[in-house]
Amino acid sequence: MDKLIQYREIVQKLLREYAEIGNHDSDIETQIVFDTERNHYQLMNVGWKNQRRVYGCFLHIDIKDGKVWLQHNGTESEVAEELANLGISKQDIIIGFHSPFKRQFTDYAVN
Repeated sequence: MDKLIQYREIVQKLLREYAEIGNHDSDIETQIVFDTERNHYQLMNVGWKNQRRVYGCFLHIDIKDGKVWLQHNGTESEVAEELANLGISKQDIIIGFHSPFKRQFTDYAVN
């Protein structure tokens, strides 16, 4: 299977699993956002809690140049490790929210 197709399937599977866990507050919706043409994938919370607006991305993954970029992880989980356990090589995972300098000290790709 083509690596891009495999990585897309893994990322989508992982985000669907996180969306199923979702938010137990019925006034807040967890939305899955997939741009499969440009390879952008996000999970969003949208709604209201205690008369305050809840809106934001809590998980954002891109696929660029054959690498999986973890752009934002607002969960308590080790999402990069989960991606590796699902079959993405650690050398193809980039922790995008770490500076390039800091990335060299991880088990994952720098660029």
